[in-house]
Amino acid sequence: MQVLMPLPDHDFDTTEVAVPWRLLTRAGHTVTFATERGGTPPACDPRLLTGVLFGQFGAEPEPIEFYRQLTAAPEFTDPISWHSVDVERFDGLVLPGGHAPGMRQYLGSHELQRRVAAFWALGRPVGAICHGVLVLARTTDPATGHSVLAGRRTTCLPKYMERSAYLATAWRLGRYYRTYPSYVEDEVVNNLDDPTQFERGPRTFRRGTATDDRGAFVVQDGHYLSARWPGDAYLFARRFEALLTGL
Repeated sequence: MQVLMPLPDHDFDTTEVAVPWRLLTRAGHTVTFATERGGTPPACDPRLLTGVLFGQFGAEPEPIEFYRQLTAAPEFTDPISWHSVDVERFDGLVLPGGHAPGMRQYLGSHELQRRVAAFWALGRPVGAICHGVLVLARTTDPATGHSVLAGRRTTCLPKYMERSAYLATAWRLGRYYRTYPSYVEDEVVNNLDDPTQFERGPRTFRRGTATDDRGAFVVQDGHYLSARWPGDAYLFARRFEALLTGL
């Protein structure tokens, strides 16, 4: 099946892109990447490859290796452009996250939101992780005038995670972990019909792995799947693949 994964030109989260790409392609699906203008390879947040602070808070070794493989993949080195996306071609849509400043190109794009709204209307699988949920929260359903998430259960980057990362690094990195003045959770909840539709998940910083989902958390509501942070990426990718195949 054909999966679309839009990205900014730079600063996306290494794990939230590389793990779904690797697991989906291993399962026989095709992933098409799209950037604002297309034609030029995007790049992840470089701090996540080396460690955000004193070698800590970066991506784990396996996702970094997946990213190394990804950078040599033709679908990544020659992405299509957002405006050229024909949503009817795709069976699924994955919206990764990331918190560094370059993500604003993607998180705030009205052009991308129009494409996302058109795909959402098809009722096909949509997955969003971490800050990627903001793309959906900001996408208006033309039929209702509200966010496409208004009536959905969802998770996203929880406020306690965003605040903790910011407080631990602000002395050295400033607002690196605060993409916007508002917390991701607050903006997402403000676009829901009822705050109780938001599911925070377990309060833990334990990361899921290829073989251990303890601590990982996702929320499925119909054709929509959401996750909180890179630590959910393996479970998110497996559950999204199951959505694609109808399992």
